[in-house]
Amino acid sequence: MTICRALAKFGAALLAAAALPTAAYAADYREGDCGAFTVAMIPDTQNYVDYRHQKWSGFPIDGIDQFYQQMRWVAENARSAGGDIVFATHVGDVWQHYSEWMDRGHAARGFEWIPNGGSEVARSPKVHTRSFEIPAAVQAFELIAGKLPFSVVPGNHDYDALWTDPAHPPQPEIKKQGVRHVGGLTGFQSAFSDRSKFFADQPWYVDSHDDGADSAQVFTAGGCRFLHIGLQYHAPDASLAWATEVIGRFPDLPTILTTHDYLGRDGTHNMNSNPLSSTLDPLDNDPGMIWEEFVSRHDQIFLVLSGHVGGQGFSVETNRAGNAVYQMMADYQGRGQTARSKGAESAQVGDGWLRLLKFHLDTDRPRIEVRTYSTHYGKFASELPEYSAWYKAHDKQGHLSDADYLAREEFTIELGGFHERFGTPTGEAAQ
Repeated sequence: MTICRALAKFGAALLAAAALPTAAYAADYREGDCGAFTVAMIPDTQNYVDYRHQKWSGFPIDGIDQFYQQMRWVAENARSAGGDIVFATHVGDVWQHYSEWMDRGHAARGFEWIPNGGSEVARSPKVHTRSFEIPAAVQAFELIAGKLPFSVVPGNHDYDALWTDPAHPPQPEIKKQGVRHVGGLTGFQSAFSDRSKFFADQPWYVDSHDDGADSAQVFTAGGCRFLHIGLQYHAPDASLAWATEVIGRFPDLPTILTTHDYLGRDGTHNMNSNPLSSTLDPLDNDPGMIWEEFVSRHDQIFLVLSGHVGGQGFSVETNRAGNAVYQMMADYQGRGQTARSKGAESAQVGDGWLRLLKFHLDTDRPRIEVRTYSTHYGKFASELPEYSAWYKAHDKQGHLSDADYLAREEFTIELGGFHERFGTPTGEAAQ
């Protein structure tokens, strides 16, 4: 880290500390009972949208249908339709492929590139990204538009370009892919900018940055309000500064953060996806930096959601105010029993799995019940006898018992100290 950047970050830290909520705001988020309500967490959908996973490409099923099925189910179970889902958040990697060799922004800053090696996704840009994958993703979100507030953040696959730094080239002899970086958001912004049909003039879409790559929403549940902030992949300094300003404007609201790459399967900050990213672009922040420089400094943030790493992870970390931050990762993109049953050799699709977070806050035991549900099978993980046999080894958790593996999919988060932090329910509902 350069001296200039270190000084800038120190100044940002002082501003962030000043933005911590005070006791005067403690109860303002609650004007009445919240009621039981659900937040839908939509894990990486890139394999549903992948142009190679459609019948017209020779795949035995249309992967995109599983994404459409998920979104229809969310819409049908939204509060506006008589259900209890009040907000939906997509954790990023909406689609699969890149569309450019290198983005103009990094080129203008003097960066250079060489072609990537490795997987088909990395090797070259694809024309199908903009002709099929992005339009298909837009159609999926049209199914929930107008039904409930929602957020979508760009994951690494949602950038225009993936490129390799020539100063850190691949080293095949030791199986090193080199140092890669992503850049350019014109494709993402064509679908999900703050001016898009999804968000323009929506009262719950309260702020944005970088043309919608970072965004903020306020959603309601009964007589309660909550702030949600969505941050782009490895959010740069400017994104964190913007998010700090947003929290300063809504100092009374319990806050959920969604960002694509944050937590690993072991519950620690995921540092393996691009460990030299700060060498390649000093403006970016890896998951550890996002915790240190943003999440830990803002006591309003009580829940962080992410994807990116196949499987699931969970941890509780203590912020600088001494309060708990609950951190959850879920990514089911590599699952492919549905395609495998139809004869696909490369079967990664997703099988329709969602995370459902049911909140119970009108009680002296505030909690979130976490369940994992497949809109394809119409069952929760614990209701599918084959669940562990199908997925445990693939999720790199073959060492766990079936019971322990299922316990990572369906569990209860006890929100200790939540009422002292944000406000206590009153009346008969508190029990």
